[in-house]
Amino acid sequence: MSDHTDEPTAEDPVPPQDLSGIVGHRFIYTYVNGWQYEMYVKNAATIDYRIHSGMVGGRWVKDQEVDLVRLDEDGYKVSWTEPTGTSVSVNVMPGERRLHGVIFFPRWVEEHPERTVVFQNDHLDEMRALRDAGPTYPIHIVPEFARITLYERVGENDETVIAVGPGDLPADFATRTN
Repeated sequence: MSDHTDEPTAEDPVPPQDLSGIVGHRFIYTYVNGWQYEMYVKNAATIDYRIHSGMVGGRWVKDQEVDLVRLDEDGYKVSWTEPTGTSVSVNVMPGERRLHGVIFFPRWVEEHPERTVVFQNDHLDEMRALRDAGPTYPIHIVPEFARITLYERVGENDETVIAVGPGDLPADFATRTN
């Protein structure tokens, strides 16, 4: 078994898992369809995020468990499944200021997105009950590229980075760039 300290080989395709280029970073990105999101990679196992606009704009979440991997020198994949039943996989390329995400919405979220526009952490049992009630299928798949407009290191495990919902932020918060 390899310790993944060298470049991947045919026998071991896993690149070195140095996550320092994404862990402890906040980024704001806007998908081609106009939906705007903000993600904070709190540590190697959890993210916090806010949705500034789009189908579920206004929703925000803390301590979402994720699978985080480094794909190459400038590529990371963040994947998770929410208590709503929504699954997400996001490829982040900070140096290119580009991202590609695929969101897999269960049918009930597509039909009633407003039910999820809450601070999810205060409504976990409700989200699970809605998920279990369904309907789940057919899944509504949204694959989109996005431009990263803000990418900043804010440090790991900082509970103040995403501490309020998008509606409680200054009007120009999500339009900042760097």
